[in-house]
Amino acid sequence: MKKTGKACFMISVVAQKYDIHPQTLRLYEREGLLTPSRTDGNTRLYSEDDLEQLETILSLTRDLGVNLAGVEIILNMRRKIERMQAEVNEFMTYVKTELSRGIDAAWEQRLSTALVKSTPTDLVRASTPTQTPAPPGPPVPPVD
Repeated sequence: MKKTGKACFMISVVAQKYDIHPQTLRLYEREGLLTPSRTDGNTRLYSEDDLEQLETILSLTRDLGVNLAGVEIILNMRRKIERMQAEVNEFMTYVKTELSRGIDAAWEQRLSTALVKSTPTDLVRASTPTQTPAPPGPPVPPVD
């Protein structure tokens, strides 16, 4: 068996609970949308996680009219987003840890040499008094 430690349900119980045909559950498995564990006798067992996945699939197909190809794309995107969120959380934990340790003199030296020093006035081009902007209006044609 692949999944352990959680309650597992047989295909007939799941089909009845969600008012779907067992063949539909088998189809979802063939399409890779569900991966129930198996007993030594090859009986499908659906975990709580499988049931959550099934509820998502049914919501997408029944409520939103998404086809199975769309469901697959949505589930894959959802997994990627969850992985990315975990990476962001890990990075934020790292940043918080580093900030709580404080910035030592070596880091201050690196930061002062790594950053380009400029003031906001350096970023704005100042116009000289001899350069006056052209008045608004239509362009004046050149004189021959």
